Amino acid sequence: MRALARGLAAALAAGLSVPVAAAPVPDTNPPAARPAAFAAFIAALKPDALSRGVSEATFAAAFRGVAQPDPDILARTRRQGEFARPVWDYLVGAVSTGRITRGRARAAALSGTLDRIEARYGVPRGVLLAFWGVESDFGASGGSVPTIRALATLAEARHRGTLFRDELLAALTILERGDIAPERMKGSWAGAMGQVQFLPSTFLAHAVDFDGDGHRDIWASEADSLASIAAYLKALGWNPALSWGYEVALPAGFDLTAYTGELGEFSRRGVRRTDGGRLPQAGRASLFLPGGLGGPAFLITDNFEAIRGYNTSDAYALAVGHLADRLMGGPALSAPWPSDASRLDKAGLQALQRGLATRGLYAGEADGRAGPKLREAVRRYQIAEGLPADGYATPALLARIDGR
Repeated sequence: MRALARGLAAALAAGLSVPVAAAPVPDTNPPAARPAAFAAFIAALKPDALSRGVSEATFAAAFRGVAQPDPDILARTRRQGEFARPVWDYLVGAVSTGRITRGRARAAALSGTLDRIEARYGVPRGVLLAFWGVESDFGASGGSVPTIRALATLAEARHRGTLFRDELLAALTILERGDIAPERMKGSWAGAMGQVQFLPSTFLAHAVDFDGDGHRDIWASEADSLASIAAYLKALGWNPALSWGYEVALPAGFDLTAYTGELGEFSRRGVRRTDGGRLPQAGRASLFLPGGLGGPAFLITDNFEAIRGYNTSDAYALAVGHLADRLMGGPALSAPWPSDASRLDKAGLQALQRGLATRGLYAGEADGRAGPKLREAVRRYQIAEGLPADGYATPALLARIDGR
């Protein structure tokens, strides 16, 4: 389940995972009026679909049996797990022993296919398998919700503005092109489809017919699914010369204010990989402390941002990167995580964003998401105040900013 306008869409569609819960969907119509309003929405959609080349027959087949919105889907808009749970809790499920075992078995079974995909796209098999594992447990759980029903429900409710209306039109285009039959077009509650959890617009732009059967099938074809992940990552800027990142140990007295630079420079400053390997000399990286100084430390590269293009959650990106390493024989994380008491909840993060905004350090919506934007604002505040610049939002930091 579960790019940057594209990343937001993919993250939302994944239906998983780190964000804050979305605001409730307003329902201004009484229950008896919902089927009529829904039918009116479908009727108003039809001219736009036809103008995009969708035939009358395809449109009718897509909406057969879709007469009213799905209340379960509307309820799901009020909660999303991967932006609400701490990073360490998310990693427990995403990088489990069972998933590592299953992923290594799939790697062995699909070795030849993975060889060919790596050669064409330059994305390593561990990364491809990690995305596949996190999104659908290697194809075992691609979602059972009919995509047209899900997208129509969200579009008619204007959840996230016009995003899901646009995705609904893209889904109809897929049906018109014949890649999948309407009854097989299934996925998550928010319209992300198949084994790779692509939104329809992402499918149209990046899905691949790698097995050569004439259909881009991310629902049943393992080869198409893995190659589509690779094609999308390549488009997002994946650099074959770099890893996504490394868990590292910092030397005593490390200057946290210099948190970006060349990997070779970090090495010369005494930063060491916890697995005993050598840091490359080439490539830029930045220090990432998702649990503050009391938790694991990482040097992340531009490939970490490519992963975030697939899903904007830091926890998701870290899970994919770490799972990729574990599938290829890498060790578990070395440093322990902090306790939940050291983190802010959504309301606390929103308050912190507002406090930083009053100091000119944070711009934009107070959305309660602890991503790169907030991390940078926190670091700027910490540097100005002479605090350890780990970029980690804590209750103590909020209390200091609020003057409590």
